[in-house]
Amino acid sequence: MVFLPLKDDNHLKFIWFQFATVTLILINVAVFVWQNSLAEDALSNVVNTAGVVPISVFGTTTLPAWLGQLPPETALVTYMFLHGDWWHLLGNMLFLWVFGDNVEDAMGSIRFTLFYLLCGVAAGMAHVYMNAASDAPLIGASGAIAGVTGAYIMLYPRVRMWSLAFLRLPLKLPAYLVIGAWVATQIFFIVTDTQDGTAWWAHIGGFAAGVVLVAIFKRHDQPLFGGAPPA
Repeated sequence: MVFLPLKDDNHLKFIWFQFATVTLILINVAVFVWQNSLAEDALSNVVNTAGVVPISVFGTTTLPAWLGQLPPETALVTYMFLHGDWWHLLGNMLFLWVFGDNVEDAMGSIRFTLFYLLCGVAAGMAHVYMNAASDAPLIGASGAIAGVTGAYIMLYPRVRMWSLAFLRLPLKLPAYLVIGAWVATQIFFIVTDTQDGTAWWAHIGGFAAGVVLVAIFKRHDQPLFGGAPPA
């Protein structure tokens, strides 16, 4: 990761607290704690049935016995609340904490929640279309959170934020540079066909959904590209 976002200089304007963002974080943490309480076989069953399995979405292939316990349209929601390990969870929740509050502020809590879920569904479908023959379950909130970052760059591209460059050097940079480097990284790994288990296409699909949907979900008095000018 080129830049790990830590904190932005962007105060709330319309709401006094980011209830939806915090609630989503708490739900993700609670679900992960529950996952960790399960035996290995039970956990595997949860991941395989509540994650998004591409071949089960299209229904064109004879499925293994352990698939199909949840309808694909349900799994396209449940998958985004499951995580593989603590680092997977913490990385996603950090991004949601940094970017979510201001996007929620620009939309309102209810609309933000719907926006988040739709971005997650779009991310899941992008992964499904690009990996249609896969029987590996997709889990994680990163696609939905990519949608939040897409909305953020459309709303506040010039807001400055603290980030860690290459996880080492603290720098204060504009959001468009931090998020732009993240997008470039996703594209690089797609082009180089990196097979490390990361759902790169889900990230791109979620981000694209966020860029498009923000104009529909934002408050009418919240302009696009209306972030604070550089300090």
